[in-house]
Formats: sequence, structure tokens, C-alpha cells
Amino acid sequence: MKQIFFAIAMTILAVSANLAFADAKTSSPISKTDVAVQKVSVNTASLEQLDAIPGLGKKKAQAVLDHIAQHGPIQNQADLTKVKGIGDKLAAKISPYLSFN
Repeated sequence: MKQIFFAIAMTILAVSANLAFADAKTSSPISKTDVAVQKVSVNTASLEQLDAIPGLGKKKAQAVLDHIAQHGPIQNQADLTKVKGIGDKLAAKISPYLSFN
């Protein structure tokens, strides 16, 4: 009797696990477009805020702050490329995280 009860319990457990796995597999993951991006004002941001932007890092974040201190506010994505160490590709990558006002 114990063996039958154990076999039934294991079957129920296996079916439950398969259903949970199938449900997780078919539910759609959150895409980047589903999450609103909180933009950082590049001209008033702190080092920590800029460092938190994916792809920027502490060294380039400091370069942004230094550039603003020397040359004034960054007005647009093209101005980002004037910062030492930031080229067209990186400027395009980080621009969605920045506001230029």
C-alpha cells in the first residue's frame, strides 16, 4: 500500500513540475521595450549615475564630467563623440539612457 501511495505521489509531483516548466517556457520574457528607461540628464548627472549607464563605466563617466567642465553642456548625441573615449557606436548605445537638457 505504501508503494502505491508513493508511486501516486511521485506521479503527481512529476506532472506538476512538467506543467510549471511548460508554463514558464511559454510565458514571454520581458523585453527591453516593455520596461520604461529612466533617462539621466547628462549635464547634471553625478559620476555614480553616469557609471550606472550600461556600456559607459567609471572612466568614461569621468571623461564626460571633465568634458562638460571644460567645454560646457553636451547638447546631443553628436556632442558625446567629442568626449575622449566615446565614439559613434558607444554614443549611439548610451544615448537612449540620456537626456540632453
